[in-house]
Amino acid sequence: QEKKIFVVQGPYPIIRSLLWSRGWVEKKLPRASRQLEQHPGTQEKQLQEEEDGEGDDDAEQGEASHLVRDQVPYFIWTNHCGAINYRQLQQDQVVNHYAGVRAFTTKEGLCLNLRNLPWCNQADPDTFFPRCYRLGSADERQAFIEDFRLTAARSLLKVALERAEDAPAGTEQPPKRGEGPGESHVSHPMSPTAGQHPPLTPQLVEKALQLCRKHLGSLEHQDIDRDTLSPHMTGTDWDRFLRDYYSVVHEGAVPVLSGAQREQSQALLQHMAGQLPQLDMEGHHNIWILKPGAKSCGRGEAGGKQGQGLPAGKRSHCHCVPPGITCTAQLEEVLRLAGGCTAPSAWVVQKYVERPLLIFSTKFDIRQWFLVTNWNPLTVWFYRESYLRFCSRPFSLCHLDPARHLCNVSIQKRYQSARGRHPQLPPDQIWSCWQLQAYLAQVGQAGGRRHLYGADFVFGEDCQPWLLEINASPTMAPSSAVTRRLCARVQRDTLRVVLDHRDDPTCPTGAFELIYKD
Repeated sequence: QEKKIFVVQGPYPIIRSLLWSRGWVEKKLPRASRQLEQHPGTQEKQLQEEEDGEGDDDAEQGEASHLVRDQVPYFIWTNHCGAINYRQLQQDQVVNHYAGVRAFTTKEGLCLNLRNLPWCNQADPDTFFPRCYRLGSADERQAFIEDFRLTAARSLLKVALERAEDAPAGTEQPPKRGEGPGESHVSHPMSPTAGQHPPLTPQLVEKALQLCRKHLGSLEHQDIDRDTLSPHMTGTDWDRFLRDYYSVVHEGAVPVLSGAQREQSQALLQHMAGQLPQLDMEGHHNIWILKPGAKSCGRGEAGGKQGQGLPAGKRSHCHCVPPGITCTAQLEEVLRLAGGCTAPSAWVVQKYVERPLLIFSTKFDIRQWFLVTNWNPLTVWFYRESYLRFCSRPFSLCHLDPARHLCNVSIQKRYQSARGRHPQLPPDQIWSCWQLQAYLAQVGQAGGRRHLYGADFVFGEDCQPWLLEINASPTMAPSSAVTRRLCARVQRDTLRVVLDHRDDPTCPTGAFELIYKD
């Protein structure tokens, strides 16, 4: 009569325990539609430690569940949207997913919708979302090719300036062969050893200057047609330019530039910084990350096929994770990998943040929860606690292995931590947001900003946050001491907002804070 009947599908024992403690009765799903639960009993134990006395006897719950087997559930919690038929839902049923969320919870959907953001909002996605292209679209595929080429031209000017200043401290040089076991080396297949090239002529820098001037002209005069950016560069010309660029960036060849070219390069890059918000974070290695467009946690269809069909020498320029994520520094490899997929529309390529904020020379990203309780009016709740996910090896742009660059827990659990790892880095690769704040205060950066809600994001060197992706069903499995505590709390507080606050607007909502109501 009180409509306190619920259904849970997936590994959410804490949600079950919390609803039982509120007097709700579970309607059991048929075995065929249940999902094997991970970490059995662990989350119930956590909840009992935090909330004394919560939870009911399993036998009593089983008897009550039998009585409601033919009743309509009024609270539905599932781990994926496809398990729900939204057309058959009643108005008073509560579900933990909205229809149509793939528009921003898949990489492909987020890429498309943020590109269209300026049509409905004054926000510029280039200021918080690394530029991204859907390779299944012919127009976007061509736009990516143009972007890669122009980024290479900018990068060559950056490298030329750095090398002209005798490689200042912090400039990373390509490794020599045999530097370490199991490492992925960025070396060009056309040259056996780095550093054996004769100096490149000033014409290469001059060509890069011309390309950058044309690009800057198009940015400042939007009426210039995109096709006129490089009217004198044929495909063969671009191939030759990129080969020279690769030899400079990946092998250590030294581009020669005159004093005038040095001044022109400095002035041009400074001018472009005002037009390109991502100029600083893009670095000069021109690394891009190829991702399955509709998968999460690093899962993808191309897992077992990385490197297939590529010449042996080419494989050193990218590093594929078994689930399908690929870091690469060569245009040809992006196109070859994506072109070899059975469903190329499922792939997106995104500019890699080459200058992230590091902690003890190690990359991390941040998982931040948020809760949308209504779309009309749009109502968003921000969770005051978050956590960091570290890589297991030191960051390096000369090694593109996933242990250094991809912070997903599902990926990092495959690797052992590097020898000589800083003792303050967590052995389980997880920090709380409070540990981050303490570290930033310790190094004099207590003002680190958090502007993105409910997503995975990474900080740039200047603490600028860059959105990576948004997850529809973030994992609640306790993979560390930090997540064991936080995941239990966020589930508890979620029910406080969606159930208790609905009936009593004055009730506590835990760590959730209402940040936006349209």
